[in-house]
Amino acid sequence: MPRDLPIGNGTLLAAFDFDYQLREFYYPRVGKENHALGYPWRFGVWLDGEFSWLNRQNWQLHLDYVTDALVTDVTATHARLPLRLSFSDTIDYEKNILIRQVTVKNLSARPLAPRLFFHADINVMENETGDTVFFDPKNACLIHYKGPRYFLMSCATETTLGVAHFSIGTKRHRGLEGTWRDAENGELGGNPISQGSVDSVIGMHLALAPEQETVCHYWMTVGDRYSEVEDLHRLVVQIGPGRLIERNADYWRRWASAGEQEFAGLPPRLVALYKRSLLVLRTQIDNGGAVIAANDTDIRQFNQDTYSYMWPRDGAVVAQALDRAGYGSLSRRFLKFCTHKAVGFNYSASILNETGFLMHKYNPDGSVGSSWQPWLENEEMLLPIQEDETALVIWAIWNHYLIHRDIEAIRPFFSPFVEQAADFLLAFRDDKTGLPLPSFDLWEERRGIFTYTTATVIGGLKAAANLAGLFQENERARAYTEAALEITAAMERHLYSSDDGRFARGILFKDGQQIKDMTVDASLLGLVMFGGYDPLDERMVKTAQAVEQHLWVKTGIGGLARYQGDDYQRTEPHNDVPGNPWVICTLWLAQYRIAAARSIESLEQALPLLRWAAERALPSGVLPEQVHPETGEFLSVSPLTWSHGTLVAAMLDYAEKAQLLGGLKTRPAQAHDPIGYEVMA
Repeated sequence: MPRDLPIGNGTLLAAFDFDYQLREFYYPRVGKENHALGYPWRFGVWLDGEFSWLNRQNWQLHLDYVTDALVTDVTATHARLPLRLSFSDTIDYEKNILIRQVTVKNLSARPLAPRLFFHADINVMENETGDTVFFDPKNACLIHYKGPRYFLMSCATETTLGVAHFSIGTKRHRGLEGTWRDAENGELGGNPISQGSVDSVIGMHLALAPEQETVCHYWMTVGDRYSEVEDLHRLVVQIGPGRLIERNADYWRRWASAGEQEFAGLPPRLVALYKRSLLVLRTQIDNGGAVIAANDTDIRQFNQDTYSYMWPRDGAVVAQALDRAGYGSLSRRFLKFCTHKAVGFNYSASILNETGFLMHKYNPDGSVGSSWQPWLENEEMLLPIQEDETALVIWAIWNHYLIHRDIEAIRPFFSPFVEQAADFLLAFRDDKTGLPLPSFDLWEERRGIFTYTTATVIGGLKAAANLAGLFQENERARAYTEAALEITAAMERHLYSSDDGRFARGILFKDGQQIKDMTVDASLLGLVMFGGYDPLDERMVKTAQAVEQHLWVKTGIGGLARYQGDDYQRTEPHNDVPGNPWVICTLWLAQYRIAAARSIESLEQALPLLRWAAERALPSGVLPEQVHPETGEFLSVSPLTWSHGTLVAAMLDYAEKAQLLGGLKTRPAQAHDPIGYEVMA
């Protein structure tokens, strides 16, 4: 189920699902620790003897955000209960406080006495063993805690302050589902403490005259000590929870204004998605610099793991997009993370006597993440890496400098990272072919020598040469430049098929033999993005045509698959479905069309692809990794950080190219534009 509404401040992250149930709650890092573990935190309403949990089955829900802010805008109505509920949720941009505001409107001509119930299924430090929850009479609140993690919950109506109605008890143990069941008769037991596997419910009793509305608040403060959460609670009471929501809406609008771009003539829906993507990206980036791929625990059902890791590749693409959008401080945090935290945690240097490369993925604290890439193949020890992840961080550092021209900002990254990483790219090559040595592809599914990886190595070495020249390391600059040229020539010898008139996906190895892999793969478009190829080079045009012709999903949904025969999250195979449509792949094709454009008319051929992405987004603006080829239903995780980062980059590509070509031709925005299978110049 999509995580429709993420909110956060880089330390605390909460995400609501499609039923407006809070399902992810991370602290003290984005991506680590998840104190919800994907279990729903419910909200319920009791009125005149009828009880209803808030979800799409029982309520008409509209889930969105306040414009240009990380504050939710949710409305709910019920077929039988004469109430309209309006919600505003936010996490304070500075303090670790979750605030939830509920406006309750009596839609009837008689007095009503509804009761609201806020449930919390907290699994402190990512497990439900040994937790405690108790009623704190000092502050009239509930407190969950274990070890160095404390969660204080309180509430207020227009006439009362503090928790007066609550229930505390056992969940998922000896047949007990949880204390949330206690709310369904409208009464809460008031048990003062429970330990083990526990949850809690806070109730608020309201009284509404005919057609009257009232506002109430619930908040949770999070910290490492009782005194810390108590101080934050006092701050909420002092400032007022409603005022805190207002100040956060104002803060995020000002934050979003830094990314203002000139998109005159583009459909408003695309411009709104660009702004929302920047805000969604902010929720997925830890204050320590880790750009987390996704924080959606529903994916655990496939392999008991999540996407809550930092892949250097994804992070580099996102960092470059943020730099271009005006958020250089976030990009620098990521580059610092890779230079110091990630490299500092690498353990492969001492084991494999190799240095300079980044591992498969990292936890938000910089430690090495889980991996399925083997260290052994055919009795030979090998590097369990994807070389593009190292190369693209160098590329991101150079782009950071190009945009900001701040040599002092990138100086700390040069010797500790760029020199080491570029020297690794220089050495990690086959003596006979000149190509990079085998590593895993960007999809993490096969080991070999891949065109996409080779293109990123070329881009990384060119970037390293420019950075070395910047710091007067002229010998290094020459070596990196020469290597980039040699690898380009080697790629054209070994990874281009003259018979097919296009580039191969790569070279695979079987029984000691090299096999050219001619599978059409969307990542081949990286030859333009990273490898420096002219998009109108005949070889590149034919490669892009093959990508469109073979990977476009020829159903009503459309979109571009990753590669021929992709079976990840695959639905029933179909001749018109080479794989599920991915947002990033479709946007890569848009970026290619933009790069190839030599007129406003040819530039506009990218618009249908940009619109396709906008049409896949939820009303809140959240984008997934991929969608079902028949229904458009979200598959895998959402929001996917990589999808939002690529959307930002593609939109900026379009705006910059339009300016270069002399401006946008204003025309009415069409709901759907036909997408052909030829790339026209």
